[in-house]
Amino acid sequence: MKQLEVQIMGQSYLLGCPEGGESRLLDAVERVDTAMCKIRDAGKVRARDRIAVLAALNLAFDLDPVPAPTPSTSSMAAVPSTTVTPAESSMLLTSLLERLDAALGEDGQLL
Repeated sequence: MKQLEVQIMGQSYLLGCPEGGESRLLDAVERVDTAMCKIRDAGKVRARDRIAVLAALNLAFDLDPVPAPTPSTSSMAAVPSTTVTPAESSMLLTSLLERLDAALGEDGQLL
């Protein structure tokens, strides 16, 4: 396994990656670094661990498609399919991040 030294938010990390996976790993590092720097630069969150959690949630939210609702087995009525617009997604994500921030509180402790 090959090791690459990368920078995320100005901090060095030595990461292992399979042969031939360097490009994918560097792309992932770039996405994480960009997401974390964007949160840091917004100035609302200072703790690196909280920035990392928020960036991870942002990235996971972007990767996970919104599941279509499924009808309950006891209901015979058709459930209309719903699509979420980018603006609605942004509002949902903002709400989620605000709830996470409130849950984490001022101490910055994740657990």
